[in-house]
Amino acid sequence: MPREQGEKLIASNKKARHDYAIEKTYEAGLILTGTEVKSLRQGRANLTDGYAYIDGGQAYLDAVHIPEYSQGHWTNHSAKRTRKLLLHKDEIIKLSHAVSAGGYTLVPLRLYFLDGRAKVEIAVAKGKREFEKRQTIREREDKREAERAMRTKNRLGE
Repeated sequence: MPREQGEKLIASNKKARHDYAIEKTYEAGLILTGTEVKSLRQGRANLTDGYAYIDGGQAYLDAVHIPEYSQGHWTNHSAKRTRKLLLHKDEIIKLSHAVSAGGYTLVPLRLYFLDGRAKVEIAVAKGKREFEKRQTIREREDKREAERAMRTKNRLGE
C-alpha cells in the first residue's frame, strides 16, 4: 500500500482568525495515541477552545477536542486530554519569549495530515478588541463589494 502524499485538512479554527491578530505561525507535530489517529482519519476534531502553552521547556496543546474512536474499546483516549507538541528547541524558546512578553498567546489554527503525519499549525497571536473585530469585518465586506463591482463592470464592458 503506498504512503499518503500531500496535505489533508482535518479541522481549522476560523474563530481564532476572528478573535486574534495572527503574528507568526509554526508547524508542529503531535504525539497521539492510536485511537486518536484513527478518529482524526475520520475527519473528526474541534479546535475552537484549544490553546497551546510552554511548560518546562516543552510545548503542549490543550483543550482540543478529538472525539473517541467509534470502534475503540477500553483503550480509547479521553477527548480533551493534553497533547505534547513536537517542535525544535529554538522554536520553543522563541515561542516562550513571545508569550512571556505579554499580551500574546498560542492558538491552534489548523489540524491536518502532511504525508501521513498529524501536524498542527499554531500561531503567536494577540487578542483583538471589539472595535478591531468590527473593523476587520468592515474591511472584508468593502473588499467583497469592490470585487463584485469590478466583475459587474468587466461583464458589462465586454
